[in-house]
Amino acid sequence: MLPLVDPKASIEQDYPDYLQALQDAHFKGEIETSYASRLAVATDNSVYQRLPQAVVFPTDLDDLQLLGRLTQTYSGVRFSARGGGTGTNGQSLTDGLVVDLSRHMHQILEFNPEERWVRVQAGVVKDQLNDFLRPYGFFFAPDLSTSNRATIGGMINTDASGQGSLVYGKTSDHVLALRSVLADGTLLDTAPLSLEQARERANQPDAIGRVVAQVLSSCEQKREQILAKFPRLNRFLTGYDLEHVFDTAMQQFDLSRVITGSEGSLAFVAEAKLNVTPIARFKTLINVKYDSFESALRHAPAMVAAEATSVETVDSKVLNLAREDIIWHSVKSLIEDVPGKDLQGLNMVEYNAEAEQDMHDKITGLVAMLDDCIATGQSGVIGYQLTSDNGDIGKIYAMRKKAVGLLGKTKGSKKPIAFAEDTAVPPEKLADFIMEFRALLDAKGLQYGMFGHVDAGVLHVRPALDLCDPLQEMLMAEISDQVVALVAKYGGLMWGEHGKGYRSEYGPAFFGEELFTELRKIKSAFDPHNRMNPGKICTPYDSKEVLVKVSDTKRASYDRQIPLKVREAFEPAMSCNGNGLCFNYDTTSPMCPSSKITRDRRHSPKGRAGLMREWLRLLSKQGSDAHKLESKGQRYSFTRRLYNSWQKDNEQDFSHQVMEAMDGCLACKACASQCPVNVDVPGFRARFLNLYYGRYARPFKDYLVANVEKMAPQLAKAPRLVNGLMTLGEWPLRKWVGYVDAPKLSFPTLAWRLDKEVQAFDLQVLKSLNPAQLAKRVLIVQDPFTSFYEAELIEDLVRLVRKLGLHPVLLPFKPNGKPQHVKGFLKEFAATAANSAAFFNQLTELNIPLIGVDPSLVLCYRDEYQKALGATRGDFRVQLVHEWLADVALPDVPANASPSFALFGHCTEKTALPASEKQWQQIFTRLGASLTPVSVGCCGMAGTYGHEVSHLEDSKGIFNLSWQQALARYDANQVLATGYSCRSQTARLQGYKPRHPLQAVLSLLEEK
Repeated sequence: MLPLVDPKASIEQDYPDYLQALQDAHFKGEIETSYASRLAVATDNSVYQRLPQAVVFPTDLDDLQLLGRLTQTYSGVRFSARGGGTGTNGQSLTDGLVVDLSRHMHQILEFNPEERWVRVQAGVVKDQLNDFLRPYGFFFAPDLSTSNRATIGGMINTDASGQGSLVYGKTSDHVLALRSVLADGTLLDTAPLSLEQARERANQPDAIGRVVAQVLSSCEQKREQILAKFPRLNRFLTGYDLEHVFDTAMQQFDLSRVITGSEGSLAFVAEAKLNVTPIARFKTLINVKYDSFESALRHAPAMVAAEATSVETVDSKVLNLAREDIIWHSVKSLIEDVPGKDLQGLNMVEYNAEAEQDMHDKITGLVAMLDDCIATGQSGVIGYQLTSDNGDIGKIYAMRKKAVGLLGKTKGSKKPIAFAEDTAVPPEKLADFIMEFRALLDAKGLQYGMFGHVDAGVLHVRPALDLCDPLQEMLMAEISDQVVALVAKYGGLMWGEHGKGYRSEYGPAFFGEELFTELRKIKSAFDPHNRMNPGKICTPYDSKEVLVKVSDTKRASYDRQIPLKVREAFEPAMSCNGNGLCFNYDTTSPMCPSSKITRDRRHSPKGRAGLMREWLRLLSKQGSDAHKLESKGQRYSFTRRLYNSWQKDNEQDFSHQVMEAMDGCLACKACASQCPVNVDVPGFRARFLNLYYGRYARPFKDYLVANVEKMAPQLAKAPRLVNGLMTLGEWPLRKWVGYVDAPKLSFPTLAWRLDKEVQAFDLQVLKSLNPAQLAKRVLIVQDPFTSFYEAELIEDLVRLVRKLGLHPVLLPFKPNGKPQHVKGFLKEFAATAANSAAFFNQLTELNIPLIGVDPSLVLCYRDEYQKALGATRGDFRVQLVHEWLADVALPDVPANASPSFALFGHCTEKTALPASEKQWQQIFTRLGASLTPVSVGCCGMAGTYGHEVSHLEDSKGIFNLSWQQALARYDANQVLATGYSCRSQTARLQGYKPRHPLQAVLSLLEEK
């Protein structure tokens, strides 16, 4: 049986007193010390793991300064600033205090379109900023694959760059001024100064004067050595930018250039003034296809010579992984295979310009060159495709951005990992360098994926390793050392894009002792007591403290403590690689609504996966095997579970912290397909609930939800009486059960609505029909929500089937089991699934379409049934209405005025079936009507989530994130929603219930 799980993770030394002093000094943000909160920021997008003492969330500049001022009393406190947590080298990881600026400090403060600048707080997400700027015709140029969750503060601290950097440069090229806070709380404003002004400031007897004096001294006196040592590359030797503190004439001094790229080791960046770039009005992307990856690399310089804005490349491994992902449906027509050829590499060549003519001749010249290459068989070019549609270009780049995470989807225990993945060499040497890099990896028998910015000489190479194997962890360090030497041979950098982090140990060798000493002096001036992200970049001058190393503790060091069979059994949780796509800021994305509304990393797929794997580790450490606990199904007695629940507040059980995170999940399943590695939270959440409630008592509302499919048919026998009692019982339901806004049963009921012409189900009668008669039948699969709470919809489906000249057969109601699964009643769900699957499998031999209406329940037959039943599930297939209509002949419709509708798709449906919206569009087009899919996130209802008192405010908040504004753009009669939950939530919060698309189809046919 499930034991009490104690993490035994106390907070060290000065921190409890410091945090109490912080509260006493009226720190306005949150202070989180729970083990779960600390674990949520113990990892990033790297392979490393480091548990902090606590996490603090400052709300403003005053909070940041207060953090620093109090360290004068508590000298042992260390900090690390954190933004989106997207670092691939552990830049923000610390065993001190994590200062997360993303939760509150995410405001766009000021914008001046005439002077082309914007002022923002550090927690603003890159895509958030560009969404704000777009209506004005501007964008913030550095383009990252993680742009939908990377913060401006993080970009500044790593001097981030990405696609198009040859034209647009790095983050530091766009920083006009910074407002930062030093470790002692001193406010530091930096912007370009004349040399005279800088010298005057250096003479001031304060912390800022000390900093300016040291940077002046280092950068003036060592100028010759700096210019000799720093490579002539588009990418920068992260930490610290000694070269660009001065302009080329040595007359202008900019301290911001030292802070940019410092990885939080000098100061907290609180605000930034940034220049913005006009959006090019015209854009064209040419996808050039090659017979080998080497051909693509060696041909890239020709693209640069053809004056392309950017050149990106991907290898066949990345392309093939993309083909297996949900994202491929959006780009497959834009990257078609070449008949008779093997596509092994791709260069994505972009041109953009303010005037179309400015790029017309360049494109014409490149196309002529490509045609010649294809005709003569030169350069390995086998084909190309060209598009000037901004929407299509965006889709291709979305695929390229997702490629980073897709590499983690590689089958098997060996996963491509980031540790030497952003090397930069002169572009003309890139192909030779990569060939030697590949030879190094091939000699060790490793698989790997490659993609990147060939125009800048940067290629992301991720070797596949299983770091749970100690020998392969040692191999990682060995390869890292060899790549450092290889990069030096080609005159490049180990860190061309993703910062140093745990690779800081290589800093002295790259800079040389003389310049590295200057770095340490600068660190001493900013942070003499080594409180800011200690161990990264360098340590203060004369400090005995050490730098972090590639060989330091990794996430796999903890994972390997979990037995292999348990890791395999809980693979969806174990597969999370920290990519963080689930932090997507975009409210119109269906990915993880709980993360968006709470801005709490625990309430995200990454956070929940991390908590789950730590829970499994702690169980294993205590001698309990979660997989065996599941299979045995042992539970404490009811009275013991009640007692354990009563004692919750008096015990330290990590299971409660995991439960809190799992309870906030809406079980929408967007993560199962949107996550690059398909981390399926609802799947392992249900398994956790099943085990957790073997030790603790379930709330009564869980039993109500799990049994709704048994109760609904009985309650529907007296709908008016039940509805009346539900109205009278609203207060007790809310107060004692924790349930609100319970839906009312349909009246008239479905049985009353359907006339006797609807064929009653009789299997023997159906079996007796000839093929022609069977071809005219349609079997309607009932679900508890539409049949008993929205009976008019099933009535309309029956009418629609008849209108199409077919005969509907209403199947007897069979429980689906989805509510049981959501609440973790897995034994009961398995029984329900087995019973329903047996029934539907009897019908498959009839070859009659099975049609269901609600996406979440229909898709449960395909996903949860398969996982629960395996091979015994059988071959039955229940289609959704649009899947069925796609293959049904529709009558011709006169070309009258074309009515227009707006489609609000269900989260589960549009993520699991990405073509569903397009299929609905095609159906409406065939009927002479227009249908516009509306980009919205979750509606916030998600089955019973929105009916639970504990989630009510979050449910409404999620609705307001995207649905409220989107609905306001349409008349009520235009709005169509495929999900029962979506229609119910809209009815509750907007006062009207949208129709299902099938009802609009019926109306169109009846009008005809």
